[in-house]
Amino acid sequence: MSRPGGVSRIHQSTLYILTNVQPPKGPPYIPTTAGQGGLPTKKVDDPISSIFLALFVMGAVAHMAILQVNLRRKKKFIMSALLFAFCMGRITTMTMRLVWTTYPRNLSVVIAAQVFVSAGALLLFIVNLIFAQRIVRASHPRWAWAKGFSLAFKLYYVSIVLMLIALITCTVQSFYTLNKNIRRIDRGVQLFGGTYFAVAAFLPIPLLSLRVIIPDKPPVEKFGQGRFRSKIFILLFSSVLLTLGAAFRAGINYVPRPITRPAWYHSKECFYIFNFAIEIIVVALYVIIRVDKRFHIPDGSHGPGDYISISKGGPRRKPSFADRVLDEEQVFGN
Repeated sequence: MSRPGGVSRIHQSTLYILTNVQPPKGPPYIPTTAGQGGLPTKKVDDPISSIFLALFVMGAVAHMAILQVNLRRKKKFIMSALLFAFCMGRITTMTMRLVWTTYPRNLSVVIAAQVFVSAGALLLFIVNLIFAQRIVRASHPRWAWAKGFSLAFKLYYVSIVLMLIALITCTVQSFYTLNKNIRRIDRGVQLFGGTYFAVAAFLPIPLLSLRVIIPDKPPVEKFGQGRFRSKIFILLFSSVLLTLGAAFRAGINYVPRPITRPAWYHSKECFYIFNFAIEIIVVALYVIIRVDKRFHIPDGSHGPGDYISISKGGPRRKPSFADRVLDEEQVFGN
């Protein structure tokens, strides 16, 4: 495609690096296929990366503040820590992107930047899976608290971490070998890993559908603040967004293009929209609607009825101003 301002910028950047960087005699080697976003430039990528860097810094500060406030109130909500860690990972990603524009010929920087881009979103997937598990347990406490169901989630989290390790290993290895068979294996792992992560992003959606497919004979064990249906809509919205980004990243890996002839889906617009724009929307959403209040469950919940029975016990604290901000009834009505 030759339209100005789009893929042509990637094509020009690619030609620049190919004509100005001599192929190294040893590893790491310049990739032969086009990558999403192309070679970053100071004129285009520095301002965009700086904006996202500032946004993720604000997200990290907000989620850490929420975490600290809750800890002082003896309220444990681990997801705030995971969201903070995600923001810190994206801060590193944006920083590496800025470093890449300064040192475009340093392939070690290229490798690090690509690894951070690929690894970042997993924490958001895990947070959504935890939220989905809580909704399923509240809707179907009889079987959703079973050891087998809980064990399946734990094993799935472990598999995500193992797949991430394999994906990082193969991504780095692909830069350090010219062996066609090894590169073929590395590409296979990368394709499988990208698809696996897209499934992880999508999984909360079918889990939420269990509430409709399987009748809930016992009453729903509502937890946290706000309406139960609002929790479902919030999780559904964020899962759709994250699935869109993960599916796009996985899909373009199945249609590689030469580094000198990138396609429209390798453009900088697609790179920033389907990666960081989607993610910052989810991060900001979880701050604004206060997921720490909506999806909080009582400490010590280990079985059916704990969401209700434990939450009813203990002394009630006088609501503070922070408790009244963005309260469900104030935002949506009864």
